[in-house]
Amino acid sequence: MSDTDIDTDAPETPDEPEAAPTVHGCVAGESCGQTVVFPTLDQYLDLVKALADDGYTMVIDLCGVDYLDYLQRPLPAGIVGERFEVVVNLLDIAHRRRIRLRVQVPEAEPAVPTLFDVHPGAEAYERETYDMFGIVFTGHPDMTRILMPEDWVGHPLRKDYAVGKIPVQFKGSHS
Repeated sequence: MSDTDIDTDAPETPDEPEAAPTVHGCVAGESCGQTVVFPTLDQYLDLVKALADDGYTMVIDLCGVDYLDYLQRPLPAGIVGERFEVVVNLLDIAHRRRIRLRVQVPEAEPAVPTLFDVHPGAEAYERETYDMFGIVFTGHPDMTRILMPEDWVGHPLRKDYAVGKIPVQFKGSHS
């Protein structure tokens, strides 16, 4: 029997649902032609290490997202949406590949392991995410503010952060 022949004697079986795709044991999907992986907090650091071994050696972006008003957003089966998300984009230069990670971070304990030991270039991205969203990167060598003054209260990119008013004077204005 060739590869193109159909075995008509085989009993019919109902279509089984396809298993969700995974990358190193983490739920994965695709968005705009790019692989998107949804590791749990426990899987996050191991996944990043495995991907580094696979050639994803550069962090090209790391940021936070506050889904305060969009907790019921569409996510793959088995992924429970949290208020915060850390999004990491990795690049494999040798094979010209990108991969995006989306880690759900609970509001009650907004903390994620640092990537500093695997990708030292993530240091400033993590500090900015901490400064703007209040997500702590455990094990980070310098978890301090990078954009706001050290004595600033709150995290300006959180959706529940009060909008402030700072008087601005433009050069040349005479009032």
